[in-house]
Amino acid sequence: MSQENNQEKKKKQAPGGYIGFVAGVFSGIAKNAVGHPFDTIKVRLQTDSTRFTGPLDCCYKTLKTQGIKGFYLGFTPPLFGWIMMDSVMLGSLHNYRRLIKRHFYSDEPKLDLKGHIFAGVLAGWTVSFIAAPVELAKVKLQVQYGAKNNRYSGPISVIKDVYKQHGLGINGLYKGLISTLIFRTNFITWWGTYEVFTNLMKDHTSMSDFAINFWAGGLSASCFWITAYPSDVVKSYLLANDKFDGSFKSWKLATKEIYQNKGWRGFTKGFVPSILRSFPANAAALAAFEAVLRATGASSS
Repeated sequence: MSQENNQEKKKKQAPGGYIGFVAGVFSGIAKNAVGHPFDTIKVRLQTDSTRFTGPLDCCYKTLKTQGIKGFYLGFTPPLFGWIMMDSVMLGSLHNYRRLIKRHFYSDEPKLDLKGHIFAGVLAGWTVSFIAAPVELAKVKLQVQYGAKNNRYSGPISVIKDVYKQHGLGINGLYKGLISTLIFRTNFITWWGTYEVFTNLMKDHTSMSDFAINFWAGGLSASCFWITAYPSDVVKSYLLANDKFDGSFKSWKLATKEIYQNKGWRGFTKGFVPSILRSFPANAAALAAFEAVLRATGASSS
């Protein structure tokens, strides 16, 4: 009886759904600090087929012509953007898990794999409405290669220019919304494998919770990028090229042009820095997220 009372007391003391959004802030900071240089190389390889021969050549030329700063071009949008996006993504993930648990798994001790996948996809679609304009600004800054040719001075410059020319809608700041929704539908893989890896490590290792979150976060993110990468190439290509009008057919047009110009290999451009980035950036991000939830007495599931 006392054990049941203690469990009830813990439930009452546990913070509400807001804590997922707070924990997501720490995730965004960790992710951007670790991952942005990799992301810059990835985007440059995705959007320019003639300037670089590969990731090492891209690193060398970026360092030679722009120094360390070159790897952090477009850093400001994702710095604030990742904080905002991870807060929304992981906060909504946390709350979708709570809602699904409450309404569909009320008699079960925890969510099953299907519940985690469903919550993950809903979180991906939710954050897409924040991610689309942030990623538009990031990509346009990342594909600037020299001061003389720079069109934009920073993220505000991008936002102002795009808004002035095309407005707020699907032709303007939300040009990449459809491609972003398609890309984040692959959260099926991410959150499904995260749950699988987490359970396997809990059952078959003696690692700490932090270590399990770190390894499960990194491995699941790598699985996600393997399945999602072609759609990310299309998204970056679409955002970097102004000739697409942002209509609902733009994603198809971008896909067709990539294939016509580069074949199937075109959908793997920049994959190496992306997969190298995926493990450390997301391992750190999810370990930070789960650590905050544990510290506050909240549950991630």
